[in-house]
Amino acid sequence: MADVFTPEQRSANMARIRGKDTKPELMVRRLLHAKGYRYRLHGSAAGAKLPGKPDLVFAGRRKVIFVNGCFWHSHDCRVGRHGPKSNAEFWEAKRTRTVERDAAATADLAQAGWDVLTVWECELKKTSELAALEERLLAFLDGRPIRQTTGHPAD
Repeated sequence: MADVFTPEQRSANMARIRGKDTKPELMVRRLLHAKGYRYRLHGSAAGAKLPGKPDLVFAGRRKVIFVNGCFWHSHDCRVGRHGPKSNAEFWEAKRTRTVERDAAATADLAQAGWDVLTVWECELKKTSELAALEERLLAFLDGRPIRQTTGHPAD
């Protein structure tokens, strides 16, 4: 199936997709700020750039948080499993590279002594799930064991 947009329209649409200050990222930032946590943004800690440019950096705790979009980072929820039908090979390769880059950044951070937490966009969709996410974030930042959730809120 051909794309319903012209190349110029598609390019304009893609240019509007943010990499920073997304709605999910802002939700996590507001939640943590309201709880009294302070952080640096987008991968800087004491002037040094961290691998993968984490969304939130807690340098004193040696912890970082990534807030990932389910589609772009190929999450295993309903949204992340769905791939575009047009230009499928391009999109599959692009999303695969993103997953590989995420894994490499996480490994590099762990090797450098940083703890990493990934928050998925689908975890922020249902307001009934926000309390569980908040508990997971606070446990991560306070060094408590994190309770694993089962299933995906967006399914």
